[in-house]
Amino acid sequence: MCGIIGVLGQHEAAPILVEALKRLEYRGYDSAGIATVNDGVLDRRRAVGKLLNLQDLLVHDPLAGKSGIGHTRWATHGAPNVGNAHPHRAGGVAVVHNGIIENFRDLRAFLADHGISYETDTDTETVALLAQYFLDQGMTPQDAAAATIAKLEGAYALCFLFEGHDDLLIAARKGSPLAIGHGDGEMFVGSDAIALAPMTDKLTYLDEGDWAVITRNTLDIRDASGAAVQRPIKTIQVDAARVDKGGYKHFMAKEIAEQPTVLQGALAQYINADATAITLPAPGLDFTKIERLTLVACGTAFYACMVAKYWFEQIAGIPVEVDVASEFRYREPPVTPGTVAIFVSQSGETADTLAALRYMAGKAQQIVSVVNVTESSIARESDLPLPILAGTEIGVASTKAFTCQLTTMAILVLHAAAVRGRVSPAELAEKLAALRGLPGVMNLALGIADKTRDVARKLAEARDILFLGRGAMYPLALEGALKLKEISYIHAEAYASGELKHGPIALVDKNVPVIVMAPRDALFDKTVSNMQEVMARGGKVLLITDEKGAAEAGAGVWDTILMPPIDPFLAPILYAIPAQLLAYHTAIAKGTDVDQPRNLAKSVTVE
Repeated sequence: MCGIIGVLGQHEAAPILVEALKRLEYRGYDSAGIATVNDGVLDRRRAVGKLLNLQDLLVHDPLAGKSGIGHTRWATHGAPNVGNAHPHRAGGVAVVHNGIIENFRDLRAFLADHGISYETDTDTETVALLAQYFLDQGMTPQDAAAATIAKLEGAYALCFLFEGHDDLLIAARKGSPLAIGHGDGEMFVGSDAIALAPMTDKLTYLDEGDWAVITRNTLDIRDASGAAVQRPIKTIQVDAARVDKGGYKHFMAKEIAEQPTVLQGALAQYINADATAITLPAPGLDFTKIERLTLVACGTAFYACMVAKYWFEQIAGIPVEVDVASEFRYREPPVTPGTVAIFVSQSGETADTLAALRYMAGKAQQIVSVVNVTESSIARESDLPLPILAGTEIGVASTKAFTCQLTTMAILVLHAAAVRGRVSPAELAEKLAALRGLPGVMNLALGIADKTRDVARKLAEARDILFLGRGAMYPLALEGALKLKEISYIHAEAYASGELKHGPIALVDKNVPVIVMAPRDALFDKTVSNMQEVMARGGKVLLITDEKGAAEAGAGVWDTILMPPIDPFLAPILYAIPAQLLAYHTAIAKGTDVDQPRNLAKSVTVE
């Protein structure tokens, strides 16, 4: 969620910090700030709202110094105002923090017993106050930071800056990601590779419980026990971490348009050139010994899991349970022998999904992750990480990551079906050929942009919208409703089409558009019957289907969006495009912030 940056550089830190924070805007934020040390003097600047406000402040009240920390805050404890913005300062300590300090009230009581009061509503201020308290006891900055970290409970990524120390940063992580960047006589700290990519391509990722003492030329990492440890330096692909709109008005528009290209790369990773075989990375999966799958995720990734449930059960014949990560571990589900757990997360740092993974560790036969960030916590803690290869996704509303998640799991399903004897070699080759042709069909589907723009202008006038779908299209209806809610702020709900008459039909009238996602498949006739029920009650139906479906649906629909024909197996991937474009153009029509919708963060790294 929040973004962290730290710099020990050879040049003025303030512009570097602000530029890096811009690259972290995708995480979502409502205030921002930086602090620097210049000739031993610690100072800071903070502003509410967009980074432009912080930039304006720095023009009129600049900060000098080649050492500094910066932060974009997404409010948890305390309203988004200047007083609650990071960096927080107590005496000669400034700190930035991503996460939640769960025992901050107890720590406040401890500080109050020692005559130390607080000024903000945040949990983070407690970290700075504690560090200054230990400094006042005569400790060095390193010892004060270590003593502070030892008292913290909860999730955190932290970076400390100390007055009088122009060549020192101290960083720590527990539950929230943090990376150290290596330069030539320079060192950096960042929430992820995107922030650090312009400055270095060499990163060290801190493991869970690590804390690090950093100077321009040294890196001393300690584990949770305080023992010195070595963590590898990895070279990242800087090109993959570029953040550029590429001529598009919004990142979301760019990322929708990139889907054929990134899917092509994902398919090439797992399917051989003549589309006859699937290759998984070692150690692979023995689907002949798997009795049950548990799929766990949050948000859009959860809907990808719901689609995969249909696929695994119908095509591979494997029973599947799908759970929302934020509920999974709290109900303490029993794990039967032969269960494999699959965790799906774009960032690989989703707090609830990571917690669910750790619950299953040692219980499940194998832990598999479907992730976009291969150096993420979820990937590193899995037995088998499967990269989706979507590339950097900046828009808060997931688009290309969703379709790449679906594509990766479709490949996994076909592999399972083949080894379990559920499909013949000829049938497998036919399905793989259809998959290899999917990017071309997606290119055709992107041609509906003008039509969705016209329809979206009308949808933008609605206060409530319903989505319907059957079978594997039901999760796509859920995804369409989520996308619309996320970026246009229109109330939208999705239902399995057959459930319409069990309550939701009471909502239908001329003012509630009903969007029906229905390719011409085995369930199409039943979906048409549900549409007729809507139209009989004066409801306006927007039908998303192919030419055969439009011809068979008959007259009476409000409007139709025509999609290219597609194998029903792959329809959920293709029909993500109209869901995305309708949400995008409706948000444009309403004038909302497409890439950074209110109250949302791209990577949810706190519970």
